[in-house]
Amino acid sequence: MRATMLYAPGDIRVEDLPEPKILQPTDAVVRTVAACVCGSDLWDYRGINEVSQPTPIGHEYVGIVEAVGGDVRTIVPGQFVVGSFFASDNTCPHCANGYQTSCLHREFVGGCQAEYVRVPLADGTLVATDGLPADEHVAGLLACSDVMGTGWYAAVAAEVRPGQTVAVVGDGAVGLCAVIAAKELGAERIIAMSRHESRQKLAREFGATDIVAERGEEGVTRIKELTGGIGADAVLECVGTAESMRQALPSTRPGGNIGFVGVPHDVAIDGQELFFSHVALRGGPAPVRRFLPDLVERVQTGRIDPGKVFDLALALDEVAEGYRAMDERRAIKALLRP
Repeated sequence: MRATMLYAPGDIRVEDLPEPKILQPTDAVVRTVAACVCGSDLWDYRGINEVSQPTPIGHEYVGIVEAVGGDVRTIVPGQFVVGSFFASDNTCPHCANGYQTSCLHREFVGGCQAEYVRVPLADGTLVATDGLPADEHVAGLLACSDVMGTGWYAAVAAEVRPGQTVAVVGDGAVGLCAVIAAKELGAERIIAMSRHESRQKLAREFGATDIVAERGEEGVTRIKELTGGIGADAVLECVGTAESMRQALPSTRPGGNIGFVGVPHDVAIDGQELFFSHVALRGGPAPVRRFLPDLVERVQTGRIDPGKVFDLALALDEVAEGYRAMDERRAIKALLRP
């Protein structure tokens, strides 16, 4: 099968690899209908995360089940499925508490920018759609496998409630999906922080009421101006840099909440500042599996369309251009069709 390999920073190749097989009786093999490049893949692509050897890459996928292991009970060949980037049994105490990405038996699902994917713990990880989805829903369902689920978790972690003012830090795919989540959870005012006109337009389409292009202290000042000097009730931090967290914390009102879902890189929070801010933080790798059934239904009924974050569609053989376009911010998110 054709699969994407990262050899070194900036060096993405498509190679022929053996098709995955059932290794454990709880596995499934999925034929990929669509995959994509994630913003977190760029940490490796840019060399910020060390890559010491050729590595299969990609962790977002939707597709058709080709085969299942002997212990799989609820997933059957022929189903169209959406999965998460962490496999989970969905039965352990952490899963029962809604944190499937901390499953006691979790496994990372990687190498998904490929024609086939092996998914461990299939019953607990995969969610089947009701029949084959319409083609116009495939991109939205693919978004649910990570960025929509992650944006939703940012809003849930920040305890977004009806009538609140929410600020979203980050205008990538996760940040834009967080705007959708805030809107769906009833936020009255949604402030999207973005400097890019195309992303500002999509943020407004998704439900943003205000745009803040300023950064740093100027950005904090602007959010305070928009909130009568108080700050936002909830801030969704969707980047993972020191700068984005520095933007988020002082933009939040005392007693407010930050949901942080950007994978942290060089982020440090001063204990004294946090103590006197009265701000609560919750984050981590999004338990996408918790939200998948609901999000899949919202996409298939047309209530939300997170697939609009894909502004570049490519064949799998063109995946290197997808990485370049996202790295150069010429694209928000690249969709791949094997």
